[in-house]
Parts: sequence; C-alpha cells; structure tokens
Amino acid sequence: MLKQSLQQKLLQKLSPQQIQFIKLLQVPTAMLEQRVKEELEENPALEEGVHDDIDPRDEYSDLDEDREFDKQDEEYSEESSPDDLDVSDYLDDDTPSYKYDDGNYSDDDEKDVRPAVVMVNSFHDQLMDQLDMMGITEKEYIIGRQLVGSIDEDGYLRRPLESVGDDLAFTANMLCEEPEIEAMLFRVQQFEPAGVGARDLTECLLLQLRRKKQTLPVQHAISILTRYFDEYTKKHFDKIARQLGLDEESMRLAHQEIIRLNPRPGNTQQDNSKVMHVIPDFIIHNEDGVLQLRLNSRNAPELRISETYKEMMRHYEKAEKKDKKMKEAVSFVKQKLDSAKWFIDAVKQRQHTLLSTMDAIMEHQYEFFLSGDQTKLKPMILKDIADVVLLDISTISRVANSKYVQTEFGTFLLKSFFSEGIMTDSGEEASSKEVKQILSDLIGSEKKKNPLSDDKLGQLLNEKGYNIARRTVAKYREQLGIPVARLRKEL
Repeated sequence: MLKQSLQQKLLQKLSPQQIQFIKLLQVPTAMLEQRVKEELEENPALEEGVHDDIDPRDEYSDLDEDREFDKQDEEYSEESSPDDLDVSDYLDDDTPSYKYDDGNYSDDDEKDVRPAVVMVNSFHDQLMDQLDMMGITEKEYIIGRQLVGSIDEDGYLRRPLESVGDDLAFTANMLCEEPEIEAMLFRVQQFEPAGVGARDLTECLLLQLRRKKQTLPVQHAISILTRYFDEYTKKHFDKIARQLGLDEESMRLAHQEIIRLNPRPGNTQQDNSKVMHVIPDFIIHNEDGVLQLRLNSRNAPELRISETYKEMMRHYEKAEKKDKKMKEAVSFVKQKLDSAKWFIDAVKQRQHTLLSTMDAIMEHQYEFFLSGDQTKLKPMILKDIADVVLLDISTISRVANSKYVQTEFGTFLLKSFFSEGIMTDSGEEASSKEVKQILSDLIGSEKKKNPLSDDKLGQLLNEKGYNIARRTVAKYREQLGIPVARLRKEL
C-alpha cells in the first residue's frame, strides 16, 4: 500500500568548495603542479597570472575564521536565471596570487630545495648489454634473453627452469631441455654484479665468494655456507667452529668474509624510474637561533580569472536586449567563473592550512628543529595540533600523512613528529621517539659478543628514568628493525 508523508531531516552535506579543498589538501607539492595544469586545461576562465613577489605569510594574513569552509558558500544552480546575476561579483580584480613555476622564485629559493635525480640504465638493461657482448649461438641468446627477463629486481631467478622451458616453447616456439637452460644460466651467473641469477640466498653468496681470491678465510666461508648454512643463519658459531675444526680467529675471519657479501645483488642497480623523489612542502631555516618557516612555493601557482571571460560579463551587463542565446551563454560563463573562483579559493585555503599546521608543529617541536636531536622530540598527537590551529583532527591527519619538511638535518615526513608519551620517574612525559633513540644507542654500544637482552635493555631504560616494560622494549626494537639479541651476536 502506497502512502504519502512529509518528513523533516537534518543532514550534513559537503559543498563543492569543501570537496575541492579536501582533495587539494591531500595532494603533496610534487603532484600539485599537475593538478593545477589539469584545472587550467578544463576551465578556460582560469589562467596563470604574472608573479608578484609576495610573502605567503602576508598573503594569507587576512583570512577569517572559516578555515575549513565550515560556512557553506552559495552554490551555483543550473536552474538559476541569468537575470539574477550580480555581474560585479565577476569583475573584481582582487584575486589571490600564488607562486607557480621555476621562473617564479629567486635563485636563492631554488638552492634551498634539494630533490635528488639520478639517471642510469635499468638493471635489466645492463644484463642485456652483457648478454649482447657474448659470442653465443642464436638459440643460446634466446635462452639467455628469457633467463634475464625472468630475473627479479633484486637479482634472483625464482622461476623454476622447467617453467622457463615452457615459456620458451610458448613464446619462441623452441623446445629446450632443462640441462641446456641450466648451462646458459651458469653463464648468466657470471654477469655483473656478482651473485646475479642465483636461485636462492646460499647460491647467491657462494657465487660471490667463488669470484674472490681463494684465501683460507674465503675457503672456510664457502665450507660454512655449503655445509652449515642453517646453523650459520641462527648464529650457532661455536657449533660450526667445532664441526669444521676452526679456532676463534679463523671463524671470525670467515664470518667477516660472509657479512661483506651482498644478499641482493640487483638492489644497487634497480630502475631509478620507479623511485619517487621527495619535494619538501616546507623549509625551516635557523637564523641565529630563531627558526624561520616558509612554504616551498615552487608548485603554488599564481592564478586569476580570465580577462576574456570578465569582458563577456561586462558585455552582458551593457547589452540592452538580452535574448535566450545570450542568457544561455552567460549562464555557461557564470558556471566557469564560479568554478575558477572556487579553485583559487581552495588553493589559497590549502596554503594557509599547510602553513598554520606546520607552524604549530614547529612551535611544539622547537628544540628538535634547533638541534636535530631526536631525544628533543616531545610527545605530540594529532589533537594537540588540531586544538592549536582550530581545525579538525582529520584535516591535520591529511596534512601529516603526505607532506614533508626540509631542515638543516634532513627532510622529514610530518607524520614522523607525532608520537605518544611515556611517563618518567620525574613525572614528566617523554616522547616514544626519544625512548627509541636511547634504545637504539644502547644497542649500538653493546658488546656484540654478548648482546643485551630485552630484559636487560628494559632495566637500563628504567635506570635512566623511563618506566617501560620488557614487552614495550620488544615492540620498540621491532619497530626500529633491530633483531633479537641472539641474532645480533657477532664474533
């Protein structure tokens, strides 16, 4: 049975401006340039302006309290009549300016930003170059090419030789016996870097050792990996030495030979095109003990409303007869002008939000940015910054997860400055980052013949005034990527 009824609901909806701002806020500086180019291509009413050398702090100082577009702007409706337009809204010249491309900042600014770019041939290209230089038959070359293509980025051949034979039959219509493929593999394993083409870690390390001058320590190292690889990975050095009849010094020298080997021979020559180069969003300078923060304005464009579209609105205002076609045209122009203004406002709001958030983080972690000492980091959670800048926690999270700051001590992800606190004996809160740094220092200075257990590390931290349990020590140690005491033992 159908019924009609009236209902009143209270709903929260994001305006187009809010959605655009949220999307722009998540975009890192490295990707903002592309996003702006897309907008310029899609909206003819938006164009780049001439750069004026304006300090971002001055530029955003006149912003009011609507920091997250909490107040809904009047939305454009396609049903609205062009007769209701206030043309003067589209003819003002008071548009915000932003710095955009390489030519819009000084040489000094350019020197401050230090993204690294390295161009080299890919790992597989170098292997193919070596294959091309071999004097081999056509069949051997096809097998070798298939093997090189099957090698992973870290230098290992993890595909079974039987499967490589199936690939050759399918792609090259060539039947190859497994011994033929293995014989070609042995030749590929002679390529540089040493260890490439290995089918497991043991073979990789042995390939490298067999290329070395066969001294006594190298021979002992080969025996260890060939006969006692599992025991060696578990660091049962005493047992291995007894089995091979080695004294402590001989075992130590053999161990030194092994640890100098590269377990990932292809890792040092990976394709650099897959490396993402970080461009910092903020730059902090220490000027005589006073920190100065500025935005990296390299990818912050100076945008303005197109003069051509403004002229269209002026023409409409002066027109005596406004027919249907003119009204349709001005409706289209209004839509593009609205979109352009919204985008300009969103970029302006993005810059202000980034700057205010980073400024609050800098003030909270002032001592760290002065010295670069990890132990100076204070406990800080998202709410601490949100309360200062009067923004939602989700907004701070978007900024912290994708933005970087360049300092005199390196470039850091903002997220790395957030950590929980641990209570000390003096009643003060210490950052978990500080505790991790002290833990790392303790492990770094331990005697490798008798490394510190988690219990002992917990005792040492408690002696320093940090109330921390053994399981918390284990958690922090794992987060630092440090193995357990038994695996840290060295000869």
